Amino acid sequence: MTMNELGVEPSPLALLLLGQQRDADSERGTSCPGELPAASDPSLVARARAAKAALGDKVFVLGHHYQRDEVIEFADVTGDSFKLAREAAARPEASYVVFCGVHFMAESADILTGNHQQVVLPDLAAGCSMADMATAEQVAEAWDVLTDVGVADVTVPVSYMNSSAAIKAFTGRHGGTICTSSNAEVAMRWALDKGEKVLFLPDQHLGRNTAVLRLGLRLDDCVVWNPRKPNGGLTDEQIRAAKILLWKGHCSVHGRFSRECVDEVRERVPGVTVLVHPECTHEVVTTADLVGSTEFIIRTIEAAPAGSAWAIGTELNLVSRLAKAHPDKTIVFLDKTVCFCSTMNRIDLPHLVWALESLVDGHVVNRIDVDDDTTHFAKVALDQMLALPGN
Repeated sequence: MTMNELGVEPSPLALLLLGQQRDADSERGTSCPGELPAASDPSLVARARAAKAALGDKVFVLGHHYQRDEVIEFADVTGDSFKLAREAAARPEASYVVFCGVHFMAESADILTGNHQQVVLPDLAAGCSMADMATAEQVAEAWDVLTDVGVADVTVPVSYMNSSAAIKAFTGRHGGTICTSSNAEVAMRWALDKGEKVLFLPDQHLGRNTAVLRLGLRLDDCVVWNPRKPNGGLTDEQIRAAKILLWKGHCSVHGRFSRECVDEVRERVPGVTVLVHPECTHEVVTTADLVGSTEFIIRTIEAAPAGSAWAIGTELNLVSRLAKAHPDKTIVFLDKTVCFCSTMNRIDLPHLVWALESLVDGHVVNRIDVDDDTTHFAKVALDQMLALPGN
């Protein structure tokens, strides 16, 4: 399934991220203490297979849904971030966990796996722009403001899985919980039963969509906390009146979809059903036909009847893979412009081969190691999520 068949047009940046441009060196996300194989090396697939076979049960390779096909081919398990972290924890026999995803995902795997296991991220530059929009220092400053305003003791933090280990630890320290896009409603209801307000971070769109569409709150019940402005850009009265304090963060992939994209695809594809991720903006999810997590999107397409038509608003690697797997259905990308997760795409076959071959040689490269204190409190928050109803 080509990008043209999905109804999208590649940009120069997209071609760069896919390794389809001339300057191979510019594709490298970070310098590594060793020589990466060239992206054009025709033996990469064979080298990856050989290294994985040599490591045997000592290595467990995780592949996020948004990864490139060339990387997914070598994943022992594919899934969303939390599923993959739990899968890693369920493989204590694996000394090495190679996480083909982004930094916060590898941190979660390190938090949930045993001390004898080492988590490797093939490219340390594979981060998450959303997770980077909330730093521990910014959140601590926000909590100080909530304390000064007199509402911290009735505010419960709910942090999306797409957050750093430090933010997860903050959440655990303050009696909150982590959530995924699948259980955000349950997490937010739990928090409002426990307190009067929710500090939802770092994705404002998932928080708003959950509060309004799932809990029945009004848009006016939600205010946006801007960490770059004094007092979050809010008055004390606005803070006291709000039910949901939404951190000013977003996903750079899902945030680009617009209502115009939905209107255009409905004109272009007769009988199309628009299916989007809840990280999309409120105007997109209220215009779409169906809204759900990555796993929901996959299940929905798998169960859809032959001949049905779908426009999907999520990362393009996944949409392309779904289209290839279901040729009896019409599956197009919601936006006509290519939209890959740029940091996810930093994990390419050269980085994976380098990481695996380094392990074969006895060298652990790009290890993700979360300190004990952060691990403890982050796990408190993660355990609280596992204790939520329905988990």
